Amino acid sequence: MQRKQSSYLRHLPAMYQEEEFFGRFLMVFEDVLSPVEHVLHNIHLYFDPMMAPPGFLAWLATWVDLVLDENWPIQKRRELIKAGVELYSWRGTKRGLGEYLKIYTGVEPEVIEHFDAEEDGLYRFSVIIRVPKPKALDETLVRRVINAEKPAHTTYDLKIQKA
Repeated sequence: MQRKQSSYLRHLPAMYQEEEFFGRFLMVFEDVLSPVEHVLHNIHLYFDPMMAPPGFLAWLATWVDLVLDENWPIQKRRELIKAGVELYSWRGTKRGLGEYLKIYTGVEPEVIEHFDAEEDGLYRFSVIIRVPKPKALDETLVRRVINAEKPAHTTYDLKIQKA
């Protein structure tokens, strides 16, 4: 019976490649290192948010200054990371908030800016989200997104309505 020989033998001088002992001995290292080699050969997939393993997404999100909510579906987390660089460049704007909420809710939100300063000097805007099932949308999470993305000197009203 011929035993399996290590593919690492090809890296040894010819006189050692014929020796059965070296083939078996190197097989130990090959068995240990082959999973690592597999990861390294596919490392580019780890940096693609659409292909990265789910456990890698939170770390990948830190590259673009995003904090992911682990309760979000995997696909929404992937989309958010993919859009992260562009979203970051629009942070604090109507466009940036709209895009972020669109990724989370799956619908285009209506963001209305009120350009008159209130008595206390704060500026206000309204966000209207129309979804088929308003109760299914986590309002607390939507507010957390808005609070993280809005300019610090602003206040807002949120309305979640049936589409």
